[in-house]
Amino acid sequence: MIGKAFKFFLNRVPRPVLIRLSYAVKPLFVLSLRGRKYTDPIDGRSFSKFLPYGYGQQRENVLSPSTLSLERHRLLWLYLKEHTTFFTAPHKVLHFAPEQAFYKRFRKLGNIKYTTTDLNSPLADVKADICNLPFEDNSFDFILCNHVLEHIPDDTKAMQEIFRVLSPGGTAILQIPQDLNREKTFEDNSITDPALRAKIFGQYDHVRVYGRDYFNKLREVGFRVEEVDLTSQMEPQLVDKYRLAKGEIIPVAKK
Repeated sequence: MIGKAFKFFLNRVPRPVLIRLSYAVKPLFVLSLRGRKYTDPIDGRSFSKFLPYGYGQQRENVLSPSTLSLERHRLLWLYLKEHTTFFTAPHKVLHFAPEQAFYKRFRKLGNIKYTTTDLNSPLADVKADICNLPFEDNSFDFILCNHVLEHIPDDTKAMQEIFRVLSPGGTAILQIPQDLNREKTFEDNSITDPALRAKIFGQYDHVRVYGRDYFNKLREVGFRVEEVDLTSQMEPQLVDKYRLAKGEIIPVAKK
């Protein structure tokens, strides 16, 4: 019943409104799904199951009831915590389209100067076009830009802007929806029907499906790219406990 109610809620409420309403409805999901089988590593809370999520074809058991994190958020959290100095050293951080699972937690960190940006998000400090950023060169030590580039028609320009504002030696984590079986990125602007776009691209507002060539495109912009498969370094039981997507690659781009 809770899963069905959540699907109805998710598919009918605009995203900006959903962010605000979720603070009110989240306690209902947290209480109803209490258990020990699955754990959200972001806050350490455990549940009997996670919630469904997705546009069109929904993925079951993927959305944390407590932080509202998805597989990619929990994977990123583990990477930042276990493999970087993000939480321990002073950093200037730029976060595109800040996710609700991270926003308040990152804002409270005393070691980072945290700036959020987006054209539409109510959580953005700076309203800006990713292809024309209002920041000086070499401004940020960490840049987080997750599931954004697939929405951007000129993703090359966006990558160039991210590279420009990243400090030398800095790290940009640029997660995207992944189809690891696809070698080449696919896009077709002639497909205009929203339902067909959702079927082909995963969402009606995606403009491409990235392939394995995504990593080389980042390299062509100037980044040194490490393709991090964190789940391959973890016990399978832990991958399932945290509800991660096995084999998801974290694109870690450095300048």
